[in-house]
Amino acid sequence: MLSAIFLAIAVATAVLAARRGERVSALALAAGALALCALTAAFDTVMIAAGLFTYADAHLLGPRIGLAPIEDFAYPLAAVILLPALWSGVRRNDDR
Repeated sequence: MLSAIFLAIAVATAVLAARRGERVSALALAAGALALCALTAAFDTVMIAAGLFTYADAHLLGPRIGLAPIEDFAYPLAAVILLPALWSGVRRNDDR
């Protein structure tokens, strides 16, 4: 649930930025999402395998990429969606 809230906030912010006419390259977003998800999968798998942390299965949806639960990918995706929208808003305010 918490992951869904963060994703919803990120999407809402991006939609508001798009309505103001601010655009971000779809290719840049896809490349960023791919890179962050690959890094999340790799490093989460290593950290879980090393026993640095565990997850209670009762609190997870079930699917995993490597050893990383699918919920761990919500935060990098939210970052890819949210940060460009926030950055364009900050740049816009600086131009005034």
